[in-house]
Amino acid sequence: MSNKTKNTDTLTLGMGCFWSPDALFGSLPGVLRTRVGYAGGHSPDPTYREMGDHSETVEIDFDPGIVSIDEILNVFWNNHNPLNINGYKGRQYMSLLFYRDREQQEAMHRVKQRMEQEKGKLDTEILPFTQFYIAEDRHQKYYLKRYPNAVEKMNILYCSEDEITNSTLAARLNGLAKGYTNLQQIKEEIEQWPITPENQSRCMDLIRQIRW
Repeated sequence: MSNKTKNTDTLTLGMGCFWSPDALFGSLPGVLRTRVGYAGGHSPDPTYREMGDHSETVEIDFDPGIVSIDEILNVFWNNHNPLNINGYKGRQYMSLLFYRDREQQEAMHRVKQRMEQEKGKLDTEILPFTQFYIAEDRHQKYYLKRYPNAVEKMNILYCSEDEITNSTLAARLNGLAKGYTNLQQIKEEIEQWPITPENQSRCMDLIRQIRW
């Protein structure tokens, strides 16, 4: 289940291969949904095998009342090296931030300027958002899907791949599978989610049964 509310903001970013960032941001309280895909180029209908001039990116829905854009940007710059050394793989692995409005643009430049005082020049492109092309199912929640029993249990709770991709619980468990969070933290957070007690119990029962 996804915990999207009317107080949701969306951010799209690139920081190299999109599997780890999907798990990293999916582990953060306040992040409601993550999905990986392609953005930043002009090639029509990109795929993983035919990406054209697009880059691997992650799109994040988050509640700014719980996690601010500044906090997300701190995680962004503290968890990758924003260099495309010698044009490795062209634009596939790029450090990118896409802004949807002036507030996001200002936040990106503000945090980047502060980070550069600590780290030196950051080769991150800050660009207006145009379009995000969602990646193939096999790339969504990549680390979670390496655990067949976890996938089996998720299929009990969700009816489709899209539902799993868009669920807050899958985002957290993907972060757990990669080692970015722990089960106790997820359980404590579920107790605070704006969902019914019945759905809280279903989530708790499911994660207790997973064999990692």
